[in-house]
Amino acid sequence: MGFAELLIRLGIPYGSAASVALAEELMAFVAAESRRASRELAAERGVFPAFDQSAFAAAGEPRRNATLNSIAPTGTLAILAGTSPGIEPLFGLVYRREGVLNGERLLEVNPLFARLAAECGVDLEQVVPALAARGRLAEVPGVPEPLRALFRTALEIPPEEHLAVQAAFQRHVDNAVSKTVNLPHDAPPERVASIYRAAWEAGVKGITVYRYGSRDRQVMQLGAGEPLEAREHFARCDPHDCRL
Repeated sequence: MGFAELLIRLGIPYGSAASVALAEELMAFVAAESRRASRELAAERGVFPAFDQSAFAAAGEPRRNATLNSIAPTGTLAILAGTSPGIEPLFGLVYRREGVLNGERLLEVNPLFARLAAECGVDLEQVVPALAARGRLAEVPGVPEPLRALFRTALEIPPEEHLAVQAAFQRHVDNAVSKTVNLPHDAPPERVASIYRAAWEAGVKGITVYRYGSRDRQVMQLGAGEPLEAREHFARCDPHDCRL
């Protein structure tokens, strides 16, 4: 988890060629180190029970583990860690906290966005209310273009870029990679079908497509005009765990 915020700290827009290259480099390193550790454990404790029937035996590569890695959604863990979940981009930049200070509603901002925006000279007192009302930075005036690109949220990133990041990780992951492709509410069935086909062609082992507003009560919603629920909402968790 935390990949999206890592990219932001490095100044790399999610879905860009540089982000895909970093995903590949990062996961290749993790995979190589996990293989090395598994070989060392095999020498110390022996190989896994079905090793003789595995492709590793034919390749002459002793392993303690049949599989080594996967990427889970980590929605709840990301809240505890204070970062973005799994390899997902940020879903939103502003969230609302309700039921505190005698029922007062507080508007809070992703701290990383707040810091970088201030460094760029952005007037947060003007930008935050507009961002909360509109849901995405691209529709808010007075924001430098590099900052808009860096803080594109899940719905602003084309499906092809979502898949490119996932495929880069998947090439070095034994099991599946948790990933959601977010679509606007008017996305037609043909668009959903094309994403599933592209995911299959890219060799990923699982994919979730979520069309915004397709459920009567979805857990995350953009824009301050939506009805609020009487509990705390957090902007960084995945679309199945919280509500803006």
